[in-house]
Amino acid sequence: MDLVTPSIGLVFWTLISFLILLVLLKKIAWKPVLSAIHERERSIEDALNKAEIAREEIAALTNQNESLLKQARAERDEILKQAKTLKDQIVTEAKASAQAEGNKMIEKAKTEINNQKIAALSEVKSQVASLSLEIAEKVLKTQFADKQAQETLVTQLLNDVKLN
Repeated sequence: MDLVTPSIGLVFWTLISFLILLVLLKKIAWKPVLSAIHERERSIEDALNKAEIAREEIAALTNQNESLLKQARAERDEILKQAKTLKDQIVTEAKASAQAEGNKMIEKAKTEINNQKIAALSEVKSQVASLSLEIAEKVLKTQFADKQAQETLVTQLLNDVKLN
């Protein structure tokens, strides 16, 4: 049983050496270990705080991006609306201009047709007059071949002039 139960001296010296080791560890090792643990806690807490701030900044930037996107969409819609209005205005003006130009061309064509018609009628009248003169000349040549017929015609014409 001596082997299992330590002697009082061994217990005493073990206790003393343990206490000395405990005091030495407390003075030398515990402070740096505890300060390292506290420093680690502070760095983790700072990292968590920074992560929370970053998350809030990201949320704010996301909101800002969404508002910028809404604003950009509104501006795009306004620009498209203005472009459509401008397109409609240009189309309307082009139609009106084409209509006016068409009317001018129609009036010009009518005027040209009337001028051509007048010229054709004038030429026809001229040709009719010329033909009439030729026919009258031939008729008169054949009628006045006889001297008696000439005198009768002149007498009739003089009587007609007096009547009028």
